Amino acid sequence: MVQKRQLIVHEDAKSPIAEAYRTMRTNIQFAKIDGDMRVIMFTSAGPGEGKSTTTANTAVAMAQSGKKVIIVDCDLRKPVQHKIFSKKNRGITNILVEDCSVAELIQNTDIDNLQVLTSGPIPPNPSELLGSAKMREIIECLKELADIIIIDAPPTVAVTDACVLAPSVDGILLVLAAGQIRPEMAQKAKELLLKANAHILGVILNRVEIEEEHAYYYYYYGNEKKIAK
Repeated sequence: MVQKRQLIVHEDAKSPIAEAYRTMRTNIQFAKIDGDMRVIMFTSAGPGEGKSTTTANTAVAMAQSGKKVIIVDCDLRKPVQHKIFSKKNRGITNILVEDCSVAELIQNTDIDNLQVLTSGPIPPNPSELLGSAKMREIIECLKELADIIIIDAPPTVAVTDACVLAPSVDGILLVLAAGQIRPEMAQKAKELLLKANAHILGVILNRVEIEEEHAYYYYYYGNEKKIAK
């Protein structure tokens, strides 16, 4: 079980990590200069880079600013948002397959202004479901229910899911783990997203160790050109 302690912006609001998330929130807000930025997708190059935790904490930071936020778990292969927020896992796939309504499956969280739409049961055909016209309808419906939609998508290099979703979102943030991700993997992820006509907002470099604090800090780089060349 993923521990709720991962929601450090909520649990330890004065920590340097929480402050880094608030800085990232501000940077995302500045990205709106180029157009409407209501649907934001988080992905990574590969697995285990801290994508889902980063997604959840960013959603919390945005909700704390007074925006109504819905976090949507579109990682239909290894979903964890229902664990982070301790919720039942009925969501996206139930809507897509069982014809449930969006409104009835959105769940409130313990955080003001923040709701979650979980993944639902893991399907045999995630890419097909995420690329369907009905999935685009779900996103449009969610936009009527909140100010900001935060999507947690699978890693980009391993599967096509994130690229399938890319045309339906306003901006994408790529989470990379320092000391883990190889430059060629980061470059491949960038190329795949750009081929899918993605609007890459930037990179979140995750798990950068600060020796004097023996902790991890999250840095935000606001330009996609800073992805590995």
